[in-house]
Amino acid sequence: MARGSNQGSFEAYDWLLIVTVSIIWGSSFLWIAIGVDSLSPGVVAFLRVALGSMALFLLPSARRRIDRSDWWGIGIIAVAGNAGPALLFALAETELESAVAGMINSAAPIPTLIIAFALGNRAIGSRHVAGLLVGFAGVVLMAAPSVIGADAPVAGVFYVIVAVFGYGLTGNVIVPLQQRYGGMAVVAYAQAVGAVLLVPFAAVGWSSSDFSFKPLLAVLFLGVVGTGFARAIAATVSGRAGAQRGSVFGYFVPIVAIILGVVVRDESIEAIQLGGLALVLLAGYFVARDR
Repeated sequence: MARGSNQGSFEAYDWLLIVTVSIIWGSSFLWIAIGVDSLSPGVVAFLRVALGSMALFLLPSARRRIDRSDWWGIGIIAVAGNAGPALLFALAETELESAVAGMINSAAPIPTLIIAFALGNRAIGSRHVAGLLVGFAGVVLMAAPSVIGADAPVAGVFYVIVAVFGYGLTGNVIVPLQQRYGGMAVVAYAQAVGAVLLVPFAAVGWSSSDFSFKPLLAVLFLGVVGTGFARAIAATVSGRAGAQRGSVFGYFVPIVAIILGVVVRDESIEAIQLGGLALVLLAGYFVARDR
């Protein structure tokens, strides 16, 4: 279950997609933080998912018909991979620093592997497991200084962890659907369903939101690029590589977050985080290799 169409090592095309999505997703936590400065979490969640769906449906490949028997999977992806995480991350970043949320999110490959095994995937090699464990250690090293320094609220951390497990479930469900219909169609329909589910949350927070230019611009980019096209690309990688190897994005997102922090926000990096970065790169190599 959740095996990719390409069981060999990642090709140059795969790495191009991984780098593209990692750069986009590495900045997404910043856009969420800017959005919730003026907009309610429910509004941010609804707009990003609705905008992502609308952008994808502009493309003919996103309008492919989904068989009725596969709509259960679309529903799972809508809730666990789109509406749920969109709302949970927006809620989390009203209390949690964006960099901390991004670093915790990097643990997504761990539940992806656990769920894949629980669903009956016995094609996971020892090299994949080793890579995931090394990557998790690297994520811990990178996240520790920020988490300790930020005195992260328990509720915010909990929201992110729940969202991460949702991504783990989605990574396993989306693979066979992507292989049948393509990433664009699966993500577009799932986000359309997710947007409908988020309407009540947006309605509750609409009157308390300040629709000024900066947060709207941040959410526009977050929705169209980060939620729409980036997730469709990520689905393509999962379809090619399988759920556990496709989750390698999670290890590279904090690298982008660190670079943005230094260049854009004038943040400093501790030596322990550089050590974590080295482990993450090593993990990416192991996870991307074939069995």
